[in-house]
Amino acid sequence: MEKIKIELKWALIFSIIALLWMLIEKLSGLHGKYIDYHLYLTNVFAVPAIWMMVLALKNKKTQFYGGYITYLQGLTSGIVLSLFIALLSPLTQWITSYIISPEYFPNVIKRSVEIGYYMTIEEAETNFNYSNYAKQGAIGALIMGFITTAIAMIFIRSKKNNHKQKA
Repeated sequence: MEKIKIELKWALIFSIIALLWMLIEKLSGLHGKYIDYHLYLTNVFAVPAIWMMVLALKNKKTQFYGGYITYLQGLTSGIVLSLFIALLSPLTQWITSYIISPEYFPNVIKRSVEIGYYMTIEEAETNFNYSNYAKQGAIGALIMGFITTAIAMIFIRSKKNNHKQKA
């Protein structure tokens, strides 16, 4: 348990921040009045998501590895963190869909048919529903987590020269 304590902590932090982001989206009208802009502005969440992954990896480096972390150790940590975020993703999506913004799916379904993105309500409902978003969220968390970790660890990993100097 001690080995994954930091990843669990950051997965919970990530999930809480994601829920706060959804609340901000709802309160700003992106799930209703300004739903046409949702597709574009929701992707801005990538900024805090990447930032949280970097903070988690740095936390792992300092707290668990004593300031020295290899690329592989960081990659492993990031993969574990991404798995935890993906496992929590259906719960955060459920909270978003049924508590924070239950009007989102009906609004996006209606609007996507109005603008001709889908021809019928039934077609739109096939895409815009909790089950589909829960699957997409979990898969997206894994893919983006892996990519973010792979890139971030290039910069976070300890350089061999630094380790020799400390030894």
